Amino acid sequence: MRLVIKIGSSLLAGRSGGLAEAQLRTWAKQMATLRRSGHEVIVVSSGAIRAGMVALGWKQRPTSRPQMQACATIGQPLLMKAYGAALAPHRILAAQVLLTSWDLDSRRIYENTRATLQTLLKLKNCLPIFNENDALSFEEIALLNAFGDNDRLSAHVAILARADRLVILTDAPGLMSRPDGTGTLIRRVKTIDAKVLAHAGGAGSVGSVGGMVSKLEAARLAMSRGIGVVITDGRSDRVLLRSVERTPPGTWVAK
Repeated sequence: MRLVIKIGSSLLAGRSGGLAEAQLRTWAKQMATLRRSGHEVIVVSSGAIRAGMVALGWKQRPTSRPQMQACATIGQPLLMKAYGAALAPHRILAAQVLLTSWDLDSRRIYENTRATLQTLLKLKNCLPIFNENDALSFEEIALLNAFGDNDRLSAHVAILARADRLVILTDAPGLMSRPDGTGTLIRRVKTIDAKVLAHAGGAGSVGSVGGMVSKLEAARLAMSRGIGVVITDGRSDRVLLRSVERTPPGTWVAK
């Protein structure tokens, strides 16, 4: 199975203020296990702006474009360093791929990106890690990231990669029955319509710009290309290993 795993910025925030390195190591171990089992793994990671905020000592997510871009340029190398350290024990290299929405509009760049991705997957010891190029994508930055904390980007990457499944890790169990995130877990969604969207709340915590609405929109995009989507709590036990099962954890979105 070719798997795209999206990790949101809220999950990457450590309790001490830095990146959640222990959690990264847990995911890295599970990714290594999946790869040994014959699965292909691709990551779409948020967290660059948050990492930059922490390095600069800023408590609140900036609202001005230049400040957000500054955070991204500082935070992206720190984010990749953390991924590299987590993957190193498994002899896996972190391979950074930065995209803007403009790149997805260019047929030449789109095909070049797909060719690069295919090469990285064939190398066997590389883990492709996609992120939005926040330092350059000023139109998206101005809109507080048009990809919705990389949710929409993860769907585009899944389509580009011709993935079998998209796993969106979040800090909620999945889609809940009430808009405020409480109630009961909705285990299966076959069609994303107004009724389903009504269950979704708004954006999440400070430092994160995604919310359940953007995750459902990403799922709808992926589903339009026949890709099943898992929305689940990234902190739950063996979450990535369970996400390839016939009945995955959280909310399973598929026709």
